[in-house]
Amino acid sequence: MSKTTENLSEIANLLPRDGAVDYYGRVIDEKEAECYMERLMREIEWRNDEAVIFGRHIVTKRKVAWYGDNTYTYTYSNITRQALPWTKDLLALKELAEGLTGARYNSCLLNLYHDGDEGMAWHSDDEKELEPDGAIASLSLGAERRFLLRHRENRETIEVLLAAGSLLVMRGTTQTHWLHSLPKMKKVRTPRVNLTFRTMLRAPGAADGRA
Repeated sequence: MSKTTENLSEIANLLPRDGAVDYYGRVIDEKEAECYMERLMREIEWRNDEAVIFGRHIVTKRKVAWYGDNTYTYTYSNITRQALPWTKDLLALKELAEGLTGARYNSCLLNLYHDGDEGMAWHSDDEKELEPDGAIASLSLGAERRFLLRHRENRETIEVLLAAGSLLVMRGTTQTHWLHSLPKMKKVRTPRVNLTFRTMLRAPGAADGRA
């Protein structure tokens, strides 16, 4: 069973059960989104993503960057990353996401997909460093791409086309019950930048600000 929705004009929860995924549609106008895209492509400290899978060290074409309030460490795919200081643009976009969602975020994982040949396999954002059941706000810039959610038990699938300048928020028990992915789209020849604002758990004894 599948359901498809595109470019909603108002906030809508895409999930029928076991969590909530709110799609806000476009929250940044086209011209401003293009400006942000150009600056992030140029100014962010992009690095090829890495993973260790079954003992093999893999380096992807897709690039990532990790920023935050503090020098948070974040481990996924068996690789540990350390957060960089916020840039002016990232702080502005974080403030926008916080104002719309009513949540507070202390970090941001960015992904750069150069074209539709690059995607993301099925996974959930359930790493131990993340606030349990915390909101994850996903802001999309650049090329429109399909985003899929699949229930872990009955495999029900939800699809949404993420427009440039759009916001999608996963919250509650979504990461427990649903997987998500960004499938490849061979006809897409332009880049997409995805900003995922998150809340990391503060390490015991950690102070505010950057260490």
